[in-house]
Amino acid sequence: MKHYKHRNSCRLCGSTKFELVLPILPSAIGDAFVSKDQINEVQDLYPLDTYLCLDCGHLQNLDVVDPEILFRNYTYRTSASMGLVEHFKKYAQTVVSGLSIPQASFVVEIGSNDGSLLKAYKAQGMRVMGVDPAKAIAAMATSEGVKTLPEFFTYAIAQQILAESGPATLMCANNVFAHADNITDIVKGIRSLLAPDGVFVFEVSYVPDIIDNFVFDTIYHEHVSHHALIPLERFFNSLDMALFNVERVATKGGSIRGFAQPLSTGKRAKTQPYLRMLEEENRRGVAHPEIYRAFYQAIEKRKQAVLVYLDKAIAQGKTVAAYGASTTTTTLLYHFELQTRLKFIVDDNPLKYNLYSPGAHIPVFSSDQLYSSPPDIVVILAWQYSAAIMKRHTQFTEAGGKFLLPLPDMAILP
Repeated sequence: MKHYKHRNSCRLCGSTKFELVLPILPSAIGDAFVSKDQINEVQDLYPLDTYLCLDCGHLQNLDVVDPEILFRNYTYRTSASMGLVEHFKKYAQTVVSGLSIPQASFVVEIGSNDGSLLKAYKAQGMRVMGVDPAKAIAAMATSEGVKTLPEFFTYAIAQQILAESGPATLMCANNVFAHADNITDIVKGIRSLLAPDGVFVFEVSYVPDIIDNFVFDTIYHEHVSHHALIPLERFFNSLDMALFNVERVATKGGSIRGFAQPLSTGKRAKTQPYLRMLEEENRRGVAHPEIYRAFYQAIEKRKQAVLVYLDKAIAQGKTVAAYGASTTTTTLLYHFELQTRLKFIVDDNPLKYNLYSPGAHIPVFSSDQLYSSPPDIVVILAWQYSAAIMKRHTQFTEAGGKFLLPLPDMAILP
């Protein structure tokens, strides 16, 4: 198959010793929904097997889809995500006050998308610049007052920014640090662009939360790394950077906001919360395979419960639909092998209406379809939003419809 490569070394430490701990089934690119005139085109499925480095403990996907396919025509906009703009406003206020960032400081964001976070920093009196490879979104952000380079961030791009604008007091990368195969080059770029007392702040999904909250569906092709502090600390130190603080944040089913500074020039002491979380990771064995083997068995137990229930219902002549048309729902749909069991998918994002799901080409409609062509069962693929979805659609359940919640534990509601 073309368009992806299989790497044979850990992207954090370079080791070649791995164990396949989460054999997630292959899927089409998670957000590659297609129009009606494209449904006869075959969309390739790409591996999602997830490995643990047995030397540094980093959880990662070794099969890397060409980033030009994933990100150049990326359509996801931060501002379309429920609650994220408000989250970023608070984020900017917290970071500026917590780190005592002076007015008019230079702030650079990697993977800045539509500039939602940088607008919040601009409102705090900062000079801002974004770097994002999605050309259309970068152009839109620039037109809205947030200068954005339409590029992948690299050491070379960092040198270009440094020459033109000087060092950055603050650098950010939110839910994009997990996307990069060339993470060493990126951190070298960050180190070179940061002022001696500068800080790099990043948000990533957090491995213990992926496990505890059952959000294995955050494993998709854009996410090639799944982060924990033990391997990150070793990695940053190897590049003259040092983690010194971490905060828990609720986004993406459980994430961390990490704070790193130049190892040789930074003056901030390691915080107690950071040291406590490192200790907890060691206690749980986050850098060892056993915890992931148990997690995979738990996922498979829930998958089998879902399939037994649905296949019995389908054999009785009942119809099944799904709720949720996003990148994470594609992982869940393929791994739970629901492709042939669903009549249609509904979603609340008008941009997805009348499209067809990646690979399987299941039609996507607005949630009005639950009433115009009511199915018997709706599998909530967007299960993290199940409470809000069911609250909106009490009319569906009052008419006898059932919701199936696949995770964190299978449940039939009401």
